[in-house]
Amino acid sequence: MTVNLTKGQQISLTKTDGRPLTLIRMGLGWQATPRQGLLARFMPPRDVDLDASAVLFSGPHFLDVVYFNRLLSDDRAVEHSGDNRTGNTGPGPGTGDDDEFIRVNLSRVSPQVDQIVFVVNSFSGETFEAIENAYCRLVDDATGQELARYTLTEGGPHTAQIMAKVVRRGHTWNMVAIGRPESGRTFEDLLPAVARHV
Repeated sequence: MTVNLTKGQQISLTKTDGRPLTLIRMGLGWQATPRQGLLARFMPPRDVDLDASAVLFSGPHFLDVVYFNRLLSDDRAVEHSGDNRTGNTGPGPGTGDDDEFIRVNLSRVSPQVDQIVFVVNSFSGETFEAIENAYCRLVDDATGQELARYTLTEGGPHTAQIMAKVVRRGHTWNMVAIGRPESGRTFEDLLPAVARHV
């Protein structure tokens, strides 16, 4: 059963039998809002290039990042699906309707890493007012079962969103929904804001 997350809500990444999850997938989906006005039907659909990134931390210290231009983390535990520049179609079979996704093998994450923050930014510069049906969701990648979903309910003049993070606590991981609007076209633009959430 899927948990619909609200800001600040936390879920444990353990299976019903108490064993920790090892393979998770953070999926991102979105659509551009339809064009409005008399000429809308004569113009091509609007494309919005959102990018998903995973930023890895040790305490407050930035260690690594995975995004469309760097598809694999140094420890090879975090992998990006590749860039989707429109948000109109998912990347392929087996991923639901996700436009981009990031896989994490929690058992292989470097011991130094204790938090992985997932961010989304509008690389093309459109604000979230031009985006609808945006969400991130957490999937048990071994079974395909959706565990949690966080829906972006607020549009607005921001160009980025700090979506969620997974946090290591001893031998287990928890996911925390953040949902903080920010401004920035790249993950580098967002690093000062992300650092406030680790």
